[in-house]
Amino acid sequence: MIRDSCLVSSSPLVGEGWGEGKIEEMNSHLTGIAKSLRKNNTDIEKLVWRYLKARQFEGIKFRRQQPIGKYIVDFVCFEKKIIIEIDGGQHSVAKERDEERDNWLSGQGFKVLRFWNNEILENIEGVLELIRNHCLLHPPLNPLPSREGKIQREAPSRKGMKVDNI
Repeated sequence: MIRDSCLVSSSPLVGEGWGEGKIEEMNSHLTGIAKSLRKNNTDIEKLVWRYLKARQFEGIKFRRQQPIGKYIVDFVCFEKKIIIEIDGGQHSVAKERDEERDNWLSGQGFKVLRFWNNEILENIEGVLELIRNHCLLHPPLNPLPSREGKIQREAPSRKGMKVDNI
């Protein structure tokens, strides 16, 4: 994957480059890569992050360049289990890898939304509307308990009670 004239490899698969590697080593390695990606994000990622950061998008918290399993995703909302991926030209040749990645992330309960760079540049409002719709339609992970089935206690009657006017 090429980002701003710097060669940055896409997130490696388990075992690639680490022998039969340990999970701790992989997580530490991915965290380092994610930090680097956050520092060297593309202009398109900067544009999208401008709308998603600091809970300014419907009050929903997004993270950017976040490791999840053996992958690093562009943007994620853990509360809504939604991942946003921004695809440049390199993704047109890596369709199988993207499909494998999307299937794994979906298996973890995430909804993956993919947008091409040109879609974002030409129609940022439409892209944001699609993200908004998915966020608002996706139920929260821990909904508040329902009050259905609970016994409602009546408030004590004020009949016969003496109220002093002060």
